Amino acid sequence: MRIIAGEMRSRRLKAPEGMDTRPTADRVKEALFSILGSKVYGARALDLYGGSGALALEALSRGAESAVIVDVSPRACAVIQENVEALNCQGRAMLLRMKDTAALTALEKRGDAFDLIFLDPPYRMSTRPVCQAILQAGLLKPEGTLIIEHSRETPPDIAPPLALLTRREYGVTGLSLYQFEKGDPQ
Repeated sequence: MRIIAGEMRSRRLKAPEGMDTRPTADRVKEALFSILGSKVYGARALDLYGGSGALALEALSRGAESAVIVDVSPRACAVIQENVEALNCQGRAMLLRMKDTAALTALEKRGDAFDLIFLDPPYRMSTRPVCQAILQAGLLKPEGTLIIEHSRETPPDIAPPLALLTRREYGVTGLSLYQFEKGDPQ
């Protein structure tokens, strides 16, 4: 696993050992950031279910301003911290070791809002409750993009005010990108 493009291009990333984390494949990551294009530059990113931090770190490499990476696993957080330090991103990446709901509450209290929100939860997990919590907390900016990595067989069940921009499939992996419906910035 590596950084695909940008200032940290070709730098290697560590991944947590074991079956609890499913790192995003390089070809999926490359396709995702190709779809996002210029939306990454200057963006504030949230990587919920960070795993190795690869999505947030790729965003930083491609010009994102800052990233918050959230994971509850001590093993994953140790690897994320190693990756952040190895890439000298300490000033632009913040790691939160807590459950998704606790992190969303903490970020809401801080008044944070994000241009890009990456969700790469366990494939068996429903993303609807966490997406509703993100919207209720006002964490997705009006022109922001919510990116969900999921099993190809079970696309996310997301309701308005979010609208599907695009859905792509890469082997067993699906990517679904959402934005607010036109005229409904929350």
